[in-house]
Amino acid sequence: MALKGLDIFKLSPKKNCKECGCPTCMAFCMKVAQGALPLDKCPYFDPDAVAKLSEATAPPMKTLEVGTGANAHKLGGETVLFRHEKTLVSKNLFAVNLCTCMSPEEIDGKIAEMKKVDYERIGERMFVEFLFCSYVGNGVDKYVELVKKAVAADRAIILECWDVEAAKAALEVCKDTKPILDGATLENWEAMNGLAKEYGVTLGLYAENLSDLYDLVKKLEEAGNKNLVLDVTGKTAKETLANAVIVRRTALKDGDRSFGYPSIVNLNRFAKGDSRLQTAYAAMFTEKYGSIIVMENMTYAEALPLYGLRQNIFTDPQKPMKVEAKIYPLNGADENSVCALTVDFALTYFLVSGEMERSNCPVNLLISDASGMSVLTAWAAGKFSASTIKKFFDENDINNKIKSRTLIIPGKVAVMKGEIQEKLPGWRVVVGPTEAVMLPKFLKDKEYLAGAEEAEAAAAAPVVEAAPVEEDKPLNFEAASASTASAPPSARPWTSGTPAPS
Repeated sequence: MALKGLDIFKLSPKKNCKECGCPTCMAFCMKVAQGALPLDKCPYFDPDAVAKLSEATAPPMKTLEVGTGANAHKLGGETVLFRHEKTLVSKNLFAVNLCTCMSPEEIDGKIAEMKKVDYERIGERMFVEFLFCSYVGNGVDKYVELVKKAVAADRAIILECWDVEAAKAALEVCKDTKPILDGATLENWEAMNGLAKEYGVTLGLYAENLSDLYDLVKKLEEAGNKNLVLDVTGKTAKETLANAVIVRRTALKDGDRSFGYPSIVNLNRFAKGDSRLQTAYAAMFTEKYGSIIVMENMTYAEALPLYGLRQNIFTDPQKPMKVEAKIYPLNGADENSVCALTVDFALTYFLVSGEMERSNCPVNLLISDASGMSVLTAWAAGKFSASTIKKFFDENDINNKIKSRTLIIPGKVAVMKGEIQEKLPGWRVVVGPTEAVMLPKFLKDKEYLAGAEEAEAAAAAPVVEAAPVEEDKPLNFEAASASTASAPPSARPWTSGTPAPS
């Protein structure tokens, strides 16, 4: 941060009211300087002081919001280069390229293919966030028709257009969607800046090299526009990667806010026509600072690895991926439906719940607090045990909320069955499958019923008391030796050359 805690403290109210959650104003100011708390957490800061400090304490990379409604997206706001340093704030977004050089049938086909990529993974919607509408001539009217199709596709829009007249016509069609106008260069920046201000949209900048791009940013900042994104695409993948890294490091490490804006990487300029190569490059720029990555197309085969990679990278390492520990009724389950138990690790929950929903069988999914660990990890760490399960049942009043007494536990912790049965008297504990994919068949065929009957029979069986064990008598070694010595040779075969038994 540009300011130190002591600099902020000089402008603080010095009330030590603790309303911010910190013991003193000095402690609060130190956390603000570190970026751990926002300045507006203190209600007593003087407005003039807030205005003075806001820009200095803001992230070195500007946060932008583009799009509207369900297609509103946040860009930028990063404070670190690597996730392990703190966390990455805004995930990169993907765009599919549409161009005036394409036929109407080709455009419709790409939009239809793009719409097929729309699924949920670990509670997050995975879909193509942007349509990148590129103007390469062929008339303004054709560009307007292209943009109309993009608007109808219900996605956020990026207009790549260096022609002021065409850009203005396209903005008239899509201005309500808050698009990005990617078209300002050293030659046309004044006219494009006027359009961006008139329509209230984010302006994208492009230059042949980083030196010219830096000068272009300075010109627009002097003109009062800081609602910018930087197109860092070069002639090759190597040049583009270098541009993206230098821009991000300049902003975050060197503290130069002139490069503190989100970036666009257009893979079509150096990998056109090669979907596999584009997927590889998209993975690289997901890791290395492409805020928006433009691809020629996006199919399921390309989306599955890219979105999985993105979700893993942009997960906050300071917070475990977990869901709330409670009862989740699935498929219309009620108090009489069978119960299944697992941990609160988000990936486990979404895999298990998804397979259970696929079975169409009513199930009460019980999620026990395991600190966001997987089943085996939590069991090994003592976070998923008979005692913790008993505590979960008591805290959530499971015995009174659920009348069914059949409980399915994960197959990988079958060893816990006896302990859980002891902690939960009256419940019939059944060992379920070892893999989530086996759950639909397990539930549809009611394979758990046999296990439930077995558990009920075991619980009802009379307890057999063990016979008392006689106390050990002391051994008389002298008597044993005398008895062996008096025995005839035939009773002592090892004395006549035969090896003694081992």
